[in-house]
Amino acid sequence: MEYDIRLVKLVSGDMVVGKFNAEANKIEDPATIQALPTQTGTQMVLLPFGYPFDQEMHGEISMDHVLFEYKSCPEEMKTKYIEAVTNISMTSGGLDLSGGAGGGLGGGGGLNLV
Repeated sequence: MEYDIRLVKLVSGDMVVGKFNAEANKIEDPATIQALPTQTGTQMVLLPFGYPFDQEMHGEISMDHVLFEYKSCPEEMKTKYIEAVTNISMTSGGLDLSGGAGGGLGGGGGLNLV
């Protein structure tokens, strides 16, 4: 199944990535994007929009709350988002079904996009 993944900025200032539902005009299973400073620069992290109270990506946000929609969402961000939502690692060598590191947000720690 192919998803229409959109990257938007909400009126609250949050940057969100999620599946766009055209019929309902909503972003479903939203994830917030947070920048974390590190010793080597900045890393982008995907977290469930309801984090820390929600450990999984679910829910929806009406497009009425969107201030800006980015023209395109980077492919790496789409891949990491789909990995986080489905808990399946999409690697060039096949599927990683081990459930190990990088497989998703099971512990709520987020995903490193760099």
